[in-house]
Amino acid sequence: MGVYAVTGSASGMGAAVVQRLIDAGHRVITVDIAQADVVADLSTAGGRRDAAEKVLAACGGRLDGAVLAAGLGPSPGRDRPRLITQVNYFGVVDLLEGWREALAATGNAKVVVFSSNSTTTMPMVPNRAIAALLDGDAERALRAYRPFAKMAPTMAYGASKVAVTHWMRRRSVEPEWVRAGIRLNAIAPGAVLTPLLEKQLATPGEARAIKSFPVPAGGYGDAGLLADWVVHMLGPAADFMVGSVVIVDGGSDAWFRADDWPRPVPGRRLVGYLRRMREFKKVRS
Repeated sequence: MGVYAVTGSASGMGAAVVQRLIDAGHRVITVDIAQADVVADLSTAGGRRDAAEKVLAACGGRLDGAVLAAGLGPSPGRDRPRLITQVNYFGVVDLLEGWREALAATGNAKVVVFSSNSTTTMPMVPNRAIAALLDGDAERALRAYRPFAKMAPTMAYGASKVAVTHWMRRRSVEPEWVRAGIRLNAIAPGAVLTPLLEKQLATPGEARAIKSFPVPAGGYGDAGLLADWVVHMLGPAADFMVGSVVIVDGGSDAWFRADDWPRPVPGRRLVGYLRRMREFKKVRS
């Protein structure tokens, strides 16, 4: 049986993943702001450092996998964009960077990052904010939202999920990750009935927006079924799965982007394509 770290473990999809792993006989080191083995505030650099170090101490420097489920939704609030940025992006990146050697120590570790279908269905996500996050510059990202005060939390949420997914895909193919046997992948849920969604549905303004959003399958996702997907992505079936994003959203992404994916490499990108081919040959040699 394996040893897994799960953030956002106290409720919602994170809690469902923890239960599935325990039921399968695995040991789980839980991380959350309360009611967890490792209690830490992932919205601060110190909290993230503390969480990374305590998990490493608890696992003895060896992790069979990790699930990064901690996240904040786009609720209103002046400080919300900052909190979303710190938890949703840096709360994934900083912990995984801190755990990389422990994941590599097992030689066959699986990591599932919680992305979101907002990465492909949310309009008006500033590219400059995404670029800033990938550069590690939270303040520059926050400046991109300031002209849109009311929309800032929503924009911050979308940017954080796009950026963390891009980070995952970039790192997933880098030698220090993939050649160490670490498989980085992401799951992108749609509207799943968790305490967070229940709270949003209890707020009239947020409820109207949520209920008007197209979900061809109807209703909302089930946290337990999402957890089943995550556990599958932590198992042997994911040995050849690298940098993938699994969308589980009742068809919303397909509704908006039926013809957007898959898309062949456009001719104008041939130079970049050939450059990447050459880079791979260098890395492989």
